[in-house]
Amino acid sequence: MKKALIAMSGGIDSSVTAFLMKQKGYDCTGITFRMFDKTDKLFGFDIADADKDIRDAENVCKTVCIPFMEYDASEEFRKYVINNFVSVYEKGGTPNPCVECNRYIKFRLLTKIADKLGFDVTVTGHYADIGFDNGRYYIKKAADDKKDQSYVLYSLTQEQLSKLYFPLSQITKEEARQIAEDNGFVNAKKGDSQDICFIPDGDYASFIRRLTNKTYPNGKFIDTQGNVLGKHNGLINYTVGQRKGLGIALGYPAYVKCKDIRSNTVTLSSDELLYEKEIIADNFNFMASESFPAPVRCVAKIRYAHKGADATVIQIDSDKVKIIFDSPQRAPTDGQSVVLYNNDIVLGGGLINTKEKI
Repeated sequence: MKKALIAMSGGIDSSVTAFLMKQKGYDCTGITFRMFDKTDKLFGFDIADADKDIRDAENVCKTVCIPFMEYDASEEFRKYVINNFVSVYEKGGTPNPCVECNRYIKFRLLTKIADKLGFDVTVTGHYADIGFDNGRYYIKKAADDKKDQSYVLYSLTQEQLSKLYFPLSQITKEEARQIAEDNGFVNAKKGDSQDICFIPDGDYASFIRRLTNKTYPNGKFIDTQGNVLGKHNGLINYTVGQRKGLGIALGYPAYVKCKDIRSNTVTLSSDELLYEKEIIADNFNFMASESFPAPVRCVAKIRYAHKGADATVIQIDSDKVKIIFDSPQRAPTDGQSVVLYNNDIVLGGGLINTKEKI
């Protein structure tokens, strides 16, 4: 009997994943990562609910009759997710911590533990699928397009994909919830998490200040010609494309176009000036093929909620590509990921770099 190590978050999706793997005849063990200490005032959680997700995961494992493990991943989470989040903001970008958590915690660390303990496969509750063709594994979109999470999985390696399984690839969220209810899972009514897990109030700037104990100085709002428009309250308070909460009245709609850490300026512009025809993607992970020896037509998503845009991709270095959109796209942002698709197949993805001259 094959052994499966199942990442358990305490939510419905991972709980149903454990149930389905048990039904398939695997020798299953659930594992929950303690990402950070929720009793630490840095994170702003209600202490009474600090361990609720972990206890929910443990309870589901008891219901499904499989062993449960808890692993303290707080050191890795702080290093690869939280510190990266702060660093990207400080450099003027907008981070995507869910991508980094998948890259370093949910898969790299999970695979490392599974290998050490002798598990045959690693399993998560992501809504995505895995394909194999021409000697390579790749991510495919899930059957439930509304829940598809292929965008955040582009960094998976061939080795990780070879040992990975996504039981929710062909079912809908509604079906998963029904399975949870039918089996009496304690978390069957739990909603989906919406915000960044370590910033429950969504106030990113305040969190960064608490963590770093730094003061991020005021600076100048400028227009695209360098004319001073007013004062900003510190670069970490703004993201590219932002309109609301700027604290400045110009008599016309203004949006954050870019941020410059060297001059400590925030450039504002009209909405039409946010659109870009070409971008660079750094740290590109090729998935469905080893490289792009010739220009490739694709659909490129520049953020999770982006519907995707027709484009041509050209490889310009071993881990760098240029993406040329058929029509300009609004506010591609440094620190975010761009993921390339051929229909439902993920060709690869990387980090957006708008500052490099194309």
